[in-house]
Amino acid sequence: MQAVAHAKYTRISAKKAVIVADLVRGMNITEALNTLQFTPKKAARILHKLVRSAASNAISQMGATKLSDEDLVIKEIRVNGGPMMKRNQPRARGRAFLIRKRMSHITVVVETK
Repeated sequence: MQAVAHAKYTRISAKKAVIVADLVRGMNITEALNTLQFTPKKAARILHKLVRSAASNAISQMGATKLSDEDLVIKEIRVNGGPMMKRNQPRARGRAFLIRKRMSHITVVVETK
């Protein structure tokens, strides 16, 4: 059985989020939540909420008495680039420098052991 949680239009670049996602891919839920809790990155906070959401989705789908966090494993974490907000920063001699504020779409898939 699988459960999915999505976070779309998250204000973090996909390149930064992939680093943290690689840490917890394949772990069970309790190990992943402990690892993410003590990882000092912005993406760790986002992924912590998303993994908790995917786990609770799985528990509510299956039934609260049959599943616990130890029975669930992170099968897949996908981090894709989202749209960019484009801003201009003034530079010397009347020029403008383009600043790209990147977003990402993150998907967590959880399954039973």
